[in-house]
Amino acid sequence: MFKALLLDNANGFQASVQQIDESRLPAGDVTVAMAYSTLNYKDALALCNKGPVVRSWPMVAGIDGAGTVLESSHPAWKAGDAIVHNGWGVGETHWGCLAAKARLKGDWLVRRPPVFTARQAMAIGTAGYTAMLSVLALEDHGVQPGDGPVLVTGATGGVGSIAVALLTKLGYQVTAATGKVSEADYLKTLGATQIIDRAELASPGKPLQKERWAAVVDAVGSHTLVNGLAQTRYGGVVTACGLAQGLDLPGSVAPFILRGVTLVGIDSVMAPLALRHRAWDRLARDLDVALLERMIEEVPLEEAVAKAAQLMAGQIRGRVVVRIDA
Repeated sequence: MFKALLLDNANGFQASVQQIDESRLPAGDVTVAMAYSTLNYKDALALCNKGPVVRSWPMVAGIDGAGTVLESSHPAWKAGDAIVHNGWGVGETHWGCLAAKARLKGDWLVRRPPVFTARQAMAIGTAGYTAMLSVLALEDHGVQPGDGPVLVTGATGGVGSIAVALLTKLGYQVTAATGKVSEADYLKTLGATQIIDRAELASPGKPLQKERWAAVVDAVGSHTLVNGLAQTRYGGVVTACGLAQGLDLPGSVAPFILRGVTLVGIDSVMAPLALRHRAWDRLARDLDVALLERMIEEVPLEEAVAKAAQLMAGQIRGRVVVRIDA
């Protein structure tokens, strides 16, 4: 038996920590003892039943996990190996990592960089890995630290917090957009040189606006993303990885055809292993662990549902790490 956060809709939606028999674990070639998981926006949607995240019931939640291999029939993994898991439909169609044990596919796993503990790896989680994918996209499109300010939206969230820290470490000048004016000191601690109110970006704006940003890392979507595009300088780059404000894109082609702005979609769920390895290698090199610790709020598995509700209500700063006690 092992404990897990199980989601079920047989008699109305329920999310509860239960003891589950190991015979119920799904198919997979690697069995992992999970030490830590985390709460991403998608996890919160699932735990609060706020969106169609779960597509197979019942479902053990948790798209991210860090732990140690117990058993493996996959050639790349052996008992005792330290792993990180992000995405791949886990917690949606395949039982996830908010559990003491998970059975996964070896092709989904990344070796945990030795510089990170399991707890720190989950403080990064999909949010931090997505932030790194966004930074890599800026670099790959030629954005350099001296080119001008980079705007990070949703800056007190998981993606935003780590994006601010990464970009600052790499020498970029970072402007952080947030609705939490009280968190200005937190964002400056991470390296932001300017803080703006998210209200400046959240309403409909002109198709082309004053050129302000060399690049934008957006985790919000909707009008915020459109205004970010409209304010990006000629030849600039905007990455899109989130939908906190909405799925819609209520804008025009003006930034693309008149300023040559590039919009890059960032998908962390199905990203190929080579890109994942590149992102985690760079996180190990470029993320200040001391700053990472300032972002962390740790809770036991039994408090994950309540914490997810706070995340959905916009009451969480940084990263929530979930401790999985055996």
